[in-house]
Amino acid sequence: MAELDRVDAVVVGAGVVGLACARALAQAGHSVVILEAQHSFGTGVSSRNSEVVHAGLYYEPGSLKARLCVRGRELLQAYCTAYNVPMRRCGKLLVATGAAEVPALQAIGSRAAACGVHDLQPLSRTEALALEPALAVHAALWSPSSGIVDSHGLMTALLGDAQNAGALFAVASPLATAQSHGDDWHVCSGGQEPFEFAARWIVNAAGLQAQAVAAALRGFPAAAIPPRRLAKGHYFALATRAPFRHLIYPLPVDGGLGVHLTLDLAGAARFGPDVQWLPAGVADADLEYGVDPARAAAFEQAIRHWWPTLPAGQLQPAYSGIRPKLSGPGEAAADFHIEGPATHGVPGVVQLLGIESPGLTASLAIGEYVAALVAAADADTHTNPD
Repeated sequence: MAELDRVDAVVVGAGVVGLACARALAQAGHSVVILEAQHSFGTGVSSRNSEVVHAGLYYEPGSLKARLCVRGRELLQAYCTAYNVPMRRCGKLLVATGAAEVPALQAIGSRAAACGVHDLQPLSRTEALALEPALAVHAALWSPSSGIVDSHGLMTALLGDAQNAGALFAVASPLATAQSHGDDWHVCSGGQEPFEFAARWIVNAAGLQAQAVAAALRGFPAAAIPPRRLAKGHYFALATRAPFRHLIYPLPVDGGLGVHLTLDLAGAARFGPDVQWLPAGVADADLEYGVDPARAAAFEQAIRHWWPTLPAGQLQPAYSGIRPKLSGPGEAAADFHIEGPATHGVPGVVQLLGIESPGLTASLAIGEYVAALVAAADADTHTNPD
């Protein structure tokens, strides 16, 4: 087994959140190793989503999701401009199709304002139809700050930043075990070429595997690891050109935001995701990403709620994603779980669990938040040594 010396931090997982954490830590002056189980970065949750830049409409005021989404959107838009990462603020319409849905629409607007989203505009039916004539709409909320981003381009830029600041990137290198040893963690990687090293900090940003990584930290209390719930979401592409220029969202549903329209940077339309809850405790080996063409019928029905003239037979299976959740069907949506030693009591560990939407939008803010947790804990250690 090859031997690597000591580093300040190991980041487990090279999705968009892990890369943002590695970048923030490296730019703060820490030596960083990124461990990625796959042969490239961003092959999991980060590559199987809508690529939407969220404004921050749906989250509980004061929650991490709300705070990090609003802050993350600001950071992301500035970052994409500075690094020429393709992004488009195409805006979004959140649609009430009848009078019965208006109170829920208004509640979302009020909650968004409490979260710091101050550019939402309520629209009448006439005003909404002026933006999107093909809609079936009674009233809407217009979110001019919403948009779409090239997630792969973003991750490429984040990895480049991290490496330019000295971070090392190890692919095909899952975390196998880690054992606390004095002030450090003794970390062993897996894969065909395993290696070991000491790290002052372990940042667990492993996405779908985050609970398994947390359990591999010997001595970390199992009671501090919330159980994983998984929801699969399917996407369908439109074979023809859609008559829409903006993102179109219905009201949220249990476990998701409803089957909505997103546009890629070329203007092609796709719909999704829906919500298919997977069995509690499902093994990673049993996860699969196929899209059953028969699901198109349910998609057509959902879409015609707000686009009644959708042509029949024009939806084609595109892709699917699996979202790592901390709440199940019928439960209130759980917040991000981002905890350091001050919360869970284990030195040198930051756990990031349940990082689903709006994780892409919030990624830079999450990196900033994790770097601040590490800095605060290090400062406390230096101020109050054992």
